[in-house]
Amino acid sequence: MKVIGLDIGAKRIGIATASSDVKIAVPHAVVSVGENLGETFEELKNIILAEKTEVIIVGLPRNSKGEETKQSQLVKKFMTDFESAVDLQQPIYYQDESLTSVIAEERLGATGRDFDKGKIDSEAAAIILTDYLERNF
Repeated sequence: MKVIGLDIGAKRIGIATASSDVKIAVPHAVVSVGENLGETFEELKNIILAEKTEVIIVGLPRNSKGEETKQSQLVKKFMTDFESAVDLQQPIYYQDESLTSVIAEERLGATGRDFDKGKIDSEAAAIILTDYLERNF
């Protein structure tokens, strides 16, 4: 089964892809969140369709106590609006994303290569997706 992971932020959405058979998430792309959410939704939808995605996994921020935060609610609202705007057929599941951006930055820093915030976001999406796959398949 083809699965896509999303790390939704205020400025960018990191994207990773995987197959549930292999359970290896690969950073895929970054979509900029612009003022015109319609364009953002359309670009995201096109990636989901091009990847023949069957399931969407979305990182859900939580605080140090494991509770949802204001950012959690923003992520859920974004996904509700996205779902309505593009008439998604794929099921959406939420996965805890605590510290994924920190871990992603550490991983990328260890490579010794230059990287930007977009790479951090797509790497964070890969971590979110890997966590989901390991727990559910």
